Amino acid sequence: MEGAATAERAWATAGKRDSPDRKAAGRARLTGVALIVLSLMGTVLSYLAFTVWVPGQQDRYEHYRAAEPCPTRATPREVAARDCLITWHFTVTKAESTFTGKVTAYKATLKDRGDDSWQRVVRFSDSGPLFDKLHRGDEVTATGWRHDIVALSKDGVRQNTSDAPRDEHQGNAAMGVLLVLLAAQSLVFGMARLARPTAYAPFVWEPYGRWLAFSNICVGVGVGAASVWLGIPWWTVLVTVPVVVSTVMVLLLRRERRAAAGGAKVRRQQGSRVSSR
Repeated sequence: MEGAATAERAWATAGKRDSPDRKAAGRARLTGVALIVLSLMGTVLSYLAFTVWVPGQQDRYEHYRAAEPCPTRATPREVAARDCLITWHFTVTKAESTFTGKVTAYKATLKDRGDDSWQRVVRFSDSGPLFDKLHRGDEVTATGWRHDIVALSKDGVRQNTSDAPRDEHQGNAAMGVLLVLLAAQSLVFGMARLARPTAYAPFVWEPYGRWLAFSNICVGVGVGAASVWLGIPWWTVLVTVPVVVSTVMVLLLRRERRAAAGGAKVRRQQGSRVSSR
């Protein structure tokens, strides 16, 4: 009887000791599953960006570039069939710029010459070359395409509105690459937790996971913005972002190793001093 009681106490003690490890392993597996789900979501969004978003924007820009002015007195059906550029004449009722805390919004309110009840607001991404010259009562010529006002002109000065198609897909491409990199990181970190729920280092948040995630985000946003500003082809982002991220990670890892080596050297020197005493 005593032997049976001792065995039961031993099993109970072992179960209590193993319980925290099993809970930690369970949490790690759940985290791994969540990371894999995030990875799949990022992959789908990236796929849509490169198969729908970027090609759609490029097609729209090319159609806009190829559009010709509509014939005089063209009917709405003819305008839609020809996909042409239509001209309207409006009167400016208000032109205002508003600082939103990060950027300045430029917008002008227009009304139809023959119908004061009809009004429309157009927005601009910059103040020049036309917006700064707009005042209440000015007569302007608007260029329309596919139900959007894509440009305003006055006295020979022309400015595109925010609705005008642009050949600026670098930001969209950078976002797609960023999603791919974050999805790959989530997949690797998630699989590591499923395969080794109690020992998945170095696939942890500190420091490598944090470095990689922030490097992906900063490089993706930075390269996308720089590519738009420089006007380089959007497809170069597909190579630039991964290369820059890899370079940043290599530099961070080298710095970490040098710091670790320096700390180990200091500890050895301190140990030798203690032993010499």
